[in-house]
Amino acid sequence: MESVPNFIGGQWTAVSAHEFSNVINPATAEVLAHVHLDGAEEVHRAVQAASQAFPDWRQTPPEDRIQYLFRLKQLLEDNLDELARTITVENGKTLAESKGELRRGIENVEVACGIPTLMQGYNLEDVARGIDEIMIRQPLGVVAAITPFNFPAMIPLWFLPYAVACGNTMIVKPSEKVPLTMQKFFGLIERLDLPSGVLNLVNGGKPAVDALLDHPDVRAISFVGSTPVAKYVYARAAQSGKRVQCQGGAKNHVVVLPDADMEATTQIVSDSAFGCAGQRCLAVSVAVTVGEARKTFRDAIVEAAGLIQVGSGLDDGVGMGPVITRESKARIEAAVETGTRQGARAVLDGRGARVNGLEGGHFIRPTVLDGVAPGGPLSSTEIFGPVLSLTHAASVDEAIGIVARNPYGNASSIFTSSGAAARKFRYQAPTGNVGVNIGVAAPMAYFPFSGWKDSFLGALHGQGRDSVEFYTDKKVVIERWPQEWSRKF
Repeated sequence: MESVPNFIGGQWTAVSAHEFSNVINPATAEVLAHVHLDGAEEVHRAVQAASQAFPDWRQTPPEDRIQYLFRLKQLLEDNLDELARTITVENGKTLAESKGELRRGIENVEVACGIPTLMQGYNLEDVARGIDEIMIRQPLGVVAAITPFNFPAMIPLWFLPYAVACGNTMIVKPSEKVPLTMQKFFGLIERLDLPSGVLNLVNGGKPAVDALLDHPDVRAISFVGSTPVAKYVYARAAQSGKRVQCQGGAKNHVVVLPDADMEATTQIVSDSAFGCAGQRCLAVSVAVTVGEARKTFRDAIVEAAGLIQVGSGLDDGVGMGPVITRESKARIEAAVETGTRQGARAVLDGRGARVNGLEGGHFIRPTVLDGVAPGGPLSSTEIFGPVLSLTHAASVDEAIGIVARNPYGNASSIFTSSGAAARKFRYQAPTGNVGVNIGVAAPMAYFPFSGWKDSFLGALHGQGRDSVEFYTDKKVVIERWPQEWSRKF
């Protein structure tokens, strides 16, 4: 059985830890590999390698740094099918979803190739007579990304291309549930012939995370995960004086008005709520129907969700794979049970799912709960599974109020043919990402992946210009060269 190695200082290194966790194929329950659960010692070695690499990498011209990214983009394109298969095997999502994830990651590589422009500062002559002022950007040093299981390739690529293009050196710590995608990815990194130590991969559990948060030479932390862990990471890293961006959990609402194109809305919401088995931070969790849309949408979404084929993401025709672990399956089914006890009705109940030939898999079929009370425990709990809650409002204003009361602020959407209603929603919705007739309001790579309230801690988000701001320090230079100093020449 394979033990997952680390990539430190340009070399693959074996792990000598005694405590390991199994990497499980969630569709078959097959053990794929072992990953060690410590990693603190390896973090220190990776930081040392990254620190040694930083001075020369910083002095490498941006135009030369991005040449590695151009080659990385081509390697990702050439190996997309193999990478997608690895994602599907260890995460469970369908091959189409895995390929889509990689496409969004590649977009970030493309945008980061514009660093010679994006990283530019600005200047002004004669801020006072004979005095000029210049703002320049300089890399921070050693930075780290701690990434989750649900997007093993895309989320590391929210951070990595920008960090290294700006002149930083980096350590990536993937989720111990899905370390194999980054193994494949760093196999491609090895082929780039990057200077040793510029990019490092360290596996491990909480000890590895804590080592990154505490190490004095790590200047910045990028994190994506649940809100409780995001708050822990943010507080501990900030206490160590680090720059931190933490994307947390979500409970995304869509508002469905009676004038919406109901056929298109149903398909879009179904894809959003049940795609990737609901395990994405932009998945629709709650649909708020307004007025007459209540029965129309409920009946339509139950029919659409009931047609989704559940099974192995490697099989043709499968529209939804398993959830990540047996524990996740139990937790999600318990949340559905809690919802029904609190008065909701399971108009489509996906609990107890079994797939022929995959009896050990962690499968839940799409589930729709009708009559979930606004503001109740279920409406504010992140289930992170293929469960859509339905609630009702009498007006757009009431629907916006339901969205506003939610503690999370990652994303929300409205479905309508009314420009006035859409503008009101866009203007008032207290979420960082807003969709209009869009089910997954995922920003393109040249826009920030925003998030408000309990969904984000920090000031600068991932992707685009925010990444450049996050991974650089601003230095302001104020110069005076009196004329008499030049007369000697």
